[in-house]
Amino acid sequence: MIAVPFIVVDNCKEEIKYYQSVLGGEIVILRKQGEEVWNADLQLEGATIKFADTQAAKPLLRGDFVRVFLKIETEEAFRSIYEQFAIGGSIHTAAYEAPFNGLLAVVADRNGVCWVLSYYRA
Repeated sequence: MIAVPFIVVDNCKEEIKYYQSVLGGEIVILRKQGEEVWNADLQLEGATIKFADTQAAKPLLRGDFVRVFLKIETEEAFRSIYEQFAIGGSIHTAAYEAPFNGLLAVVADRNGVCWVLSYYRA
């Protein structure tokens, strides 16, 4: 069994580009209707995040019910992702030195998706 984050956003076509600008990776369009992108994947190194447009997924609520945990490889990448998600979003827990010899932060991006960001030092 494999668990994969599934994020629903307004305007999937544009928002997946936003996530790619923050996280990198490759966009794979799975389903379109005309010019609208209804489903797409963002393929990262060793991981995939699935996206759907609200027109396709028809969510009942938007919010903080599920959080996406990211284990980030470098401190530089951690700080960059944290800062970019904070723009237009909100910081729930500011970046801090965690007891596991690394950094931890909780930030909601501009779509209200809540991310738990972690960086573990070697």
